[in-house]
Amino acid sequence: MVIKAVIFDMDGLLIDSEPLWQEAEILIFKQVNILLTSELCLQTKGLRIDEVVDYWYQRHPWTNLAKQKVEELIIAKVIELIHLRGEPLPGVDRAISFVQQKQVKIALASSSASKIIQAVLQKLELTNVFAEVYSAESEVLGKPHPGVYLTTANKLNVSPSECLALEDSLNGVLAAKAAQMKCIAIPEPLEYDNPKFAIADTILKSLAEFNDDIWHSLS
Repeated sequence: MVIKAVIFDMDGLLIDSEPLWQEAEILIFKQVNILLTSELCLQTKGLRIDEVVDYWYQRHPWTNLAKQKVEELIIAKVIELIHLRGEPLPGVDRAISFVQQKQVKIALASSSASKIIQAVLQKLELTNVFAEVYSAESEVLGKPHPGVYLTTANKLNVSPSECLALEDSLNGVLAAKAAQMKCIAIPEPLEYDNPKFAIADTILKSLAEFNDDIWHSLS
């Protein structure tokens, strides 16, 4: 297989935003009397924010705020935290320049809302890097459903089987593999030994490890 496009996830892959998401979720869900911890937040990692809110509403329904309002408050808080404390993860610039040298199409496919994607691209100075930037908010279902990846491949005019996805969450890896793409998983340290990540084609500890040997093994 020849790789014609590389599709990057965003949260937890390009930007160290998982702690920011957790902080925002813990803070806002407290307003509807749901006391989350970092561990509990991991249960919804990689899901769209409407699906995260729905996940907790199904388990502990509340009546004081509309679900959409909870989503809006979390998104606003995450954007605020990105501007305050957003940092790229190790190897981001190196991985992007590595892929650019391969003369393939480069895209970003994220579960995050478009507003958050734009905030991250501005913060990391990546606004002109990606040929396509696509949010799963436009899909009927978010990851682990493959829709976000299938649509991104379609926008790039490339077959999904000619795409390589880079992901940090299990839901993201499931989405990429369901789309019949090659997938490199870069789980956070706590998740690195999770046997479920075995469905990925390769597992790395950081983007800094992405090199020619791995590229050739996948293509």
